[in-house]
Amino acid sequence: MAEDLKITASANKEEQYQSLIPQIEALLYGETDLVANLANICAALKEQFKWFWVGFYLVKDNELVLAPFQGPVACTRIAKGKGVCGSAWQRAETLIVPDVEEFPGHIACSSLSRSEIVIPLFHNNEVVGVLDVDSSELNEFDETDARHLKQIIKLINF
Repeated sequence: MAEDLKITASANKEEQYQSLIPQIEALLYGETDLVANLANICAALKEQFKWFWVGFYLVKDNELVLAPFQGPVACTRIAKGKGVCGSAWQRAETLIVPDVEEFPGHIACSSLSRSEIVIPLFHNNEVVGVLDVDSSELNEFDETDARHLKQIIKLINF
């Protein structure tokens, strides 16, 4: 597949995901390099939704370590249970935060981030990383995002 995305700007969120997911599948098809695939997923999501920050953190030596991302510079390491990412890792569950200022222990990598969704990545029933998405708008994320982002990360081969 050509490395161009067909961006669906005028559609609702559900339609945008319906258009984007097959394109991400095509981008990942036949590619075995994890970093390349994570990078393309970040780029596709950022291009489609224009979110403030989209990226991955991978578990290394019992910390989340920054991996491919799109957006401004970010926190490099996050401890288990700290902030939204570390909490999603510790709980092994998706966290949707409508207002990051109200999340106990939120780590402010940028004061421009207002809402966040974090989805754990599983391999052999163990959390091996997280997909972290931040918006500069309050209340940006919902169950539609959670459902489709989980579908996207299931495409990743570890």
